[in-house]
Amino acid sequence: MLKFRHLPNCWKTARVLPILKPGKDPIHPVSYRPNSLLPTLSNLGEKLILNRYITHATKLRLPMPQQFGFTPQLSTTHQLLRVVENIHEEKNSNLVTAAIFLDIAKSFDKVWIEGLIHKLIAYKFPQFIVEIIQ
Repeated sequence: MLKFRHLPNCWKTARVLPILKPGKDPIHPVSYRPNSLLPTLSNLGEKLILNRYITHATKLRLPMPQQFGFTPQLSTTHQLLRVVENIHEEKNSNLVTAAIFLDIAKSFDKVWIEGLIHKLIAYKFPQFIVEIIQ
């Protein structure tokens, strides 16, 4: 896969299963969320590429320190704890705190691939990562 810089098409085909959302009426299609099951080799290949990406990104001190999701040993729970801690610190200092939270629907489905490729090249990511994503 890495040597030939190619993901087989069968690795890109998922089996989609409808999962009923909690407390929703099973009669309505909007009550379900899709769950995509990829082949095991596809998942292994993804982890391999991700590990190579993380190795290179860490050398460049990417992602930013404020990035918690998809970061080794960190999670969105850690970020939530950080936010709560900041709110308590501001409150104890008699400062006003405001927060804005955005949930961008289907944000990963709307990635500008050309822009992503441009950034990967600009940050000098290994060519095999760039070519696999293309």
